[in-house]
Amino acid sequence: MTDQKPLLQLIHVQQLYTSGQRRFVAVQDVNLAIHEGEFVALLGPSGCGKSTLLRIITGLQKPSEGQVLYRGTPLQGVNPYATIVFQTFALFPWLTVKENVELALIARGVPAETRISRTLDLIDRVGLDGFETAYPRELSGGMRQKVGFARAMAVEPELLCLDEPFSALDVLSAESLRGELLELWLSGKIPTRAILMVTHNIEEAILMADRLIIMDKDPGRIVAEMPITLTHPRQRKSLEFQDLVDQVYALLAGQTQPEPIELGSAPGEPGKTRALPRITINDLAGFVEYLNEQPGHRADIYQLPEDLGIDSDHVLRLTETTELLGFATIEKGDIQLTPLGETFAEASILARKEIFATRIRRLPLVRWLLNLLRRAEENRLDWDFVLAALELEFPPDEAEQQLDILIDWGRYAEILSYDDNQGVIILEPVATPERAM
Repeated sequence: MTDQKPLLQLIHVQQLYTSGQRRFVAVQDVNLAIHEGEFVALLGPSGCGKSTLLRIITGLQKPSEGQVLYRGTPLQGVNPYATIVFQTFALFPWLTVKENVELALIARGVPAETRISRTLDLIDRVGLDGFETAYPRELSGGMRQKVGFARAMAVEPELLCLDEPFSALDVLSAESLRGELLELWLSGKIPTRAILMVTHNIEEAILMADRLIIMDKDPGRIVAEMPITLTHPRQRKSLEFQDLVDQVYALLAGQTQPEPIELGSAPGEPGKTRALPRITINDLAGFVEYLNEQPGHRADIYQLPEDLGIDSDHVLRLTETTELLGFATIEKGDIQLTPLGETFAEASILARKEIFATRIRRLPLVRWLLNLLRRAEENRLDWDFVLAALELEFPPDEAEQQLDILIDWGRYAEILSYDDNQGVIILEPVATPERAM
């Protein structure tokens, strides 16, 4: 961090969306500054507004409230000094590597002689010399993303924005490309003055960035900033690196709260309706079984991605689900099974269903749906009707996802069924004795 004027500054930025009469806060009161020479990572779980902020920063989206300043001047329209590399390769399949990179310069009106020399130089810098005439279909995923980097850097952006740039690659390709990008950045072989990377991968952020901006969701907001002072190249196995990873997981996972806070409220009730985590029953059961096998039925959350072979976003959703159901508690970056979680891990198939059914009935969103079904004619409701009701609480895409989770969890618990042909949700007879509740 330097004392000079920020390259980019966000001041009380908010992004609101409307659905019918409801307003949804995607990004809430974000204040952020990025200086020249910084590699900043915007880190947080899916749905926390990271990509929304990136679109606001590059001028692809105007915030509902607040200001975006670039070198002290309010941003109007698309930011000409910034460019984005997306997680998908976004290449034109009918153009060669050279033509894909050159396209960015054509759009800027760069003369042909300058355009060609700059294109070939960038292709060489990213390690694709010899592939100038190849088409995207002839390249590996990592090579296609290198073309994306070269095209983004062709216009010599002061601010290079990366939107989950390695998430679509296999593990080895991603690792290689991270190293190559860091080499270009640290050696000054790219004209970029600062890099802003969006990621949900905690290790990736700590491996690459000088500073972490940590976000949480519901609503999307900044909850912490963390400088990373480790020298490059950084060693994942070092105690300093692992301690930082542990600190970030502790921030994102939080700690178990009293039940009224933990569960939230139901639609139509005071307070915020808590969304259900996007986790399958198989993943949940496997995770609880794994924890049950650990010493003390306890694990450090930061070690779970490596131990389970899944990404950090998936781990956080698993820990959230396990905690929400009362199968585990979370404290200081550790997760530990409760006696109920141990019972679930060791139970038979039918006993697990009964435990799960009992636990999800406590969840306000499940309770709300069951009450709707009890009041409905023949205890049946159209999928579209329930979706419309959920859209009063969540943005449309999230509402549909929540309904899918409700149906999947409810079917497993045998408290409801779903007729896909008719698009009808049905209360199971075993649940109807609770009509008087």
